[in-house]
Amino acid sequence: MPETFEVERYELFSGPAYRFTPDRREFLKLLGGGIVVLLALDGADAVAQESSGRRRGGRGGGEMPQNLGAWLHIRPDGGVTVFTGKVEVGQNARTSLTSVVAEELRMDRGRIEMVMGDTQLTPFDMGTFGSQTTPRMVPQIQKVAAVAREMLIDLAAQQWKAERSRLVVEHGSVRNQDSGQALSFAELSKGQELTRTITADTRVTPANDWKVLGHDQTKVNAREIVTGRHRYAHDVARPGLLYGRIIRPPVYEAKLQSVDSTAAEKLPGVTVVHDGEFLGVACADSSKLAQAVGAIKAQWSTPQSVANSRDLSGYLKAHTHGPVQLSSEVTEALKSADGKVESTYHIPYIAHTPLETRAAVAEWDGDHVTIWTGSQRPFGVRDEVAQAFGLNSANVRVMIPDTGSGYGGKHTAEAAIEAARLAKAAGKPVKVAWSREEEFTWAYFRPGGVIEVRSGARKDGTIVAWEFHNYNSGGSAIESPYNIPGQKCQFHATDSPLRQGSYRGLAATANHFARECHMDELAESVGMEPLAFRLKNAENPRLRKVMETAAESFGWGKTKSNPTLGFGISAGFEKGGYISCCVEVRIDRASKQIKVVRAVQAFECGAVLNPLQLKNQIEGAMMMGIGGALIEAVQFENGRILNPKLSRYHVPRFSDLPAIEVVLVDRKDVQAAGAGETPIVGIAPAIGNAVFRATGQRLRSLPMKLA
Repeated sequence: MPETFEVERYELFSGPAYRFTPDRREFLKLLGGGIVVLLALDGADAVAQESSGRRRGGRGGGEMPQNLGAWLHIRPDGGVTVFTGKVEVGQNARTSLTSVVAEELRMDRGRIEMVMGDTQLTPFDMGTFGSQTTPRMVPQIQKVAAVAREMLIDLAAQQWKAERSRLVVEHGSVRNQDSGQALSFAELSKGQELTRTITADTRVTPANDWKVLGHDQTKVNAREIVTGRHRYAHDVARPGLLYGRIIRPPVYEAKLQSVDSTAAEKLPGVTVVHDGEFLGVACADSSKLAQAVGAIKAQWSTPQSVANSRDLSGYLKAHTHGPVQLSSEVTEALKSADGKVESTYHIPYIAHTPLETRAAVAEWDGDHVTIWTGSQRPFGVRDEVAQAFGLNSANVRVMIPDTGSGYGGKHTAEAAIEAARLAKAAGKPVKVAWSREEEFTWAYFRPGGVIEVRSGARKDGTIVAWEFHNYNSGGSAIESPYNIPGQKCQFHATDSPLRQGSYRGLAATANHFARECHMDELAESVGMEPLAFRLKNAENPRLRKVMETAAESFGWGKTKSNPTLGFGISAGFEKGGYISCCVEVRIDRASKQIKVVRAVQAFECGAVLNPLQLKNQIEGAMMMGIGGALIEAVQFENGRILNPKLSRYHVPRFSDLPAIEVVLVDRKDVQAAGAGETPIVGIAPAIGNAVFRATGQRLRSLPMKLA
């Protein structure tokens, strides 16, 4: 390795560090001698990660670390380098994990460097999804940093021959409270190769004693982001880089029949790659890509599809896997109900619309390939690339620059494989960057669905019957959080006419919409006020707390709905977080427009790590949820997307946004849960319920439109 190897940036974009010379231990040597901390996973986690590593190829082609969950290295300069397989996709994981280390090591965040999502340097990780960074990675990093702190105290105690109890860690040093002496981390760690393994009983700083966590913390790299210095996958540059583009079929499931690339191959500097169904071009001048693509004559078979967005529900019901039977127990329970409701709710496909479209750079070195791409699953991308080219996983290195949002849409390796195919044929590194239209058409969508609910309640508000069937959109949060004995909730897989996959909150958005709208319908059937009805059937104190908090902050019940003004409420639970949302909507009868003018959301996810960051997450989720509630839907017919542009597919604008108030319920006695997804689930049903209060119309289809 050259002497100019940069430690803090490890030459992610342009330097020589992409080569396969340094593994994690060699990289630590490049950082210089110092304290190294290894995390030994608890038994269950170790087994789960070992099993996962074997299934997915593991690190080094199936040889994932036997006991390594995370790393922390105290450098000779006193700074700290932390390694994690998690990635930054705009959710502020880099900030939260840096703050965790700063808390435990009592040091400035600016001295902490996070190495994230590098399959050669970081421990194996399933991926950054499911709101798992906070509940899983935060405790691991806490333990790592806490052990490093205790190691530093041990070193100081040995050097001074002092009592450990009289030594404190502060401002990047260890101080002797009796003598006033102080030794910096650099002085304590310099020239030593020390390793300690963490055990399950490692003690971390209690939440009540937090000095960094629990308080507002800005992004660690905020200045670089707002000044444009921060770089993403689209910014990666390599010597001799070519630009690539894929020739795609006109509709889904079309098959390539013939190709005439003669004219394109005559263009100077253009490489045409045709491998089975794969067809693409690469050239040094990105402005010539369109010309090269236009010069290729491709013939495709175009299968006919009966599916279309206008009758999506009918298609999904007709293509359900296996029979669906109503519960005889629920039918019997309904006999004792005073109010009975049966309703069907309709969920469209919607697009992720990430700020940054998919992009990847691939560079081959013999039978090794390095990938730079924006992804939520670096190790998943590694294994998909390895499988595509028949490689051992050890021959593929994936590095993830901070990524411009994912929302669950960047789990797969399409752009990486496309770039690698072109690079292999061209013999040079190639960048593939999807256009916005490609992103809308060829990325996977949030699943559409049909949800059927039947229920019954007594006059006193007690729910006695509840049956909930979700077709296609998914099973997340399908069980009701209310106290309903004998409820039956089922997910039914169907054939999907479009490519579908993860989306922020998964099916919790659809299931909360149907359940919370239906709760209002059921309350109406027995003449009860919506909040009182929910509280009647909510035994969980955390669920009750968020409902009461949201209602109090909103002023629930103080103003009555009228034909142009409506108020709605919802509540729920998912991924360790409890939520309640109250909204005020205004109805323009002439234009049939629904305008959300005010929204208050109470959220509780255990101990709050960073109130500012958490509020930002919640506000962003609410804004995104308004899109799915009132605006967004993928329109398609015969396998063709009809609105694959932002000019045709609307996402919320500033003019669509209400006044938002977020109320955090901080539970320092409960371990922190993730908050990237759950805050999106409450806004749509609250809007639907508010519209009913104003207009008397039950809008059971998303996006909601007045008749």
